[in-house]
Amino acid sequence: MVNSGEAFHVDTLDLYNARARLLFTQAAAMELREPEDQLKGELGRVLLKLEQVQDETIQKTLLPEEPKQYDMSDEEKTAALDLLRDPNLLDRILADFARCGLSGEETNVLTAYLAATSRKLEAPLGIVVQSSSAAGKTSLMDAVLAFIPDEDKVKYSTMTGQSLYYLGKTSLKHKVLALAEEEGAQRASYALKLLQSEGELTIASTGTDASGNLITQEYRVEGPTALITTTTAINVDEELMNRCLVLAVDEGREQTKAIHTRQRLKRTLEGLGAKQDRET
Repeated sequence: MVNSGEAFHVDTLDLYNARARLLFTQAAAMELREPEDQLKGELGRVLLKLEQVQDETIQKTLLPEEPKQYDMSDEEKTAALDLLRDPNLLDRILADFARCGLSGEETNVLTAYLAATSRKLEAPLGIVVQSSSAAGKTSLMDAVLAFIPDEDKVKYSTMTGQSLYYLGKTSLKHKVLALAEEEGAQRASYALKLLQSEGELTIASTGTDASGNLITQEYRVEGPTALITTTTAINVDEELMNRCLVLAVDEGREQTKAIHTRQRLKRTLEGLGAKQDRET
């Protein structure tokens, strides 16, 4: 749109099309009763500015994303060190999971939480949570993921065979990769196994250069990555099982009773208060 006072002219045009620019300036000059040469110069400045903005956007996209830095206050550092040095640290972790609504599963939740925390190490652990349908495997995984910062976790419901290879170079580095169902990632199982054992993924793919000639392009995704997935399958891929710890969800009568108790509690005033406590 170009306007002068109350007069205006609006159109859709390709700024790189010389004929379209010419027709636009001619029509605008007639509508606005302004010199055509002046409008042509102003349109040229708009074009140059848009080119500049476009180049800046492309360069910004190509630059590796800088990790977010957070400077802790002295009080936060003191509180963090007090937590880490507490001899009852594991008990405190379990207590926090209980406050957030997870019933039982103490061994499983500690194992899964430590595996997720191992994402910071050079050789992280992998976890497969196995159970029958609706036994609580997804609740266990989601509870653990809730304790992981958003910037340190990647969660998918399903993946195609080569999807992992085309993620950003550092998209999975020292992060938790969570898969809602192992069955949804069967086509990517080879990549998952390589990521667990090799700590990185590389693929050579055919592409074209600026002149249209075929070239080989290499894509690389860096690890290491902590893997957490769930499954209802009795027979899980043996090679994946060799690289992961397998956790079996407690499906006993007492555990089911505890879950029902927790579900009823959510409907009470006390349960609503606990929900606010969970957010804290």
